[in-house]
Amino acid sequence: MYWWTVLLLAWHLPQSGNSPGEPGNVMNNDSLTVRICNYDELKPLLRHNNDTIYVVNFWATWCVPCVKELPYFLQLDSVMAEAPFRLILVSLDFKKDYVRRLQPFVEEWGIGDHVVVLEDNRADYWINDVDSTWSGAIPATLVYRGTERRFFERTFHHVDELKEIVHAF
Repeated sequence: MYWWTVLLLAWHLPQSGNSPGEPGNVMNNDSLTVRICNYDELKPLLRHNNDTIYVVNFWATWCVPCVKELPYFLQLDSVMAEAPFRLILVSLDFKKDYVRRLQPFVEEWGIGDHVVVLEDNRADYWINDVDSTWSGAIPATLVYRGTERRFFERTFHHVDELKEIVHAF
């Protein structure tokens, strides 16, 4: 799941119609609200310069390793509840799957507060902007606090791996 992930994303992700200053679209259905944004709208979430530790995971419901590691991110969020910490789950699901696949998944897991859907076909731009070493494969995780950043293009297999990374910040 490397270079072809980039091609697949570029082929299937439609261009968001929002301009950078407009708020992202919101998908509503009963109790679920998921923010849909283009990369210009997502980028500020990747660049906060404060004392909060941000863990930003790029994932999709169709990515088996992404789904397997999701419980570890949720455990980390629970452990870090009293700390200045924020978990952001950036979904790269395809637009055709928002209602059929992503929505039920988000409801089942109760992760709506953490999920942002990236809908932007400029993958060649935003992948490199997130991290110049990123091949485009998922799962991928950015951890940062202030100007200190670490990027991981890998699957996590236990919450302790994530705790170790976060505690280094």
